[in-house]
Amino acid sequence: MKFARVIRLDESDVEVFREAAEPGEWAVPGTFAFSNWTEAELTGKPAQEFAHGWLGLTSFGRASVVAVTSITEAERDTLVDILAFHFAEAWGAPDLKAARPVAEEEIAHMSGLCADQAENTLIVVARELTDAGVKDGFRLIPPQDASLDVFAVHGD
Repeated sequence: MKFARVIRLDESDVEVFREAAEPGEWAVPGTFAFSNWTEAELTGKPAQEFAHGWLGLTSFGRASVVAVTSITEAERDTLVDILAFHFAEAWGAPDLKAARPVAEEEIAHMSGLCADQAENTLIVVARELTDAGVKDGFRLIPPQDASLDVFAVHGD
């Protein structure tokens, strides 16, 4: 099974996001955070988070780039629990039972995006606000000959 971890190719995330996710955190698109945004919110650092930010599942900060890596079923199940708790605590879900299916869907979406990709494939997100709501686009960057471990940290 595969999933995405935050990597940091440079220090720009620290400068462009209100809170930067740390290298090695598991990540999801986190588009749900922007579901009711309007053009008025799209300024400064929030605009960068909207346009290009992945959501780290430890800090709940944002990252520009994630890399595909293996994940165990137990780790995946823990991510569902973490995200369900986040939905209840930060987003007002009535309880964990109600939040769990939504968390499961978000984790399944990320897992599906990574499933057929080679390890160390980089993924960037680009979002736009349309009349129909938020539209996500994903760009996959295949791994190069050099290992990412040479210049980027993306977890154990």
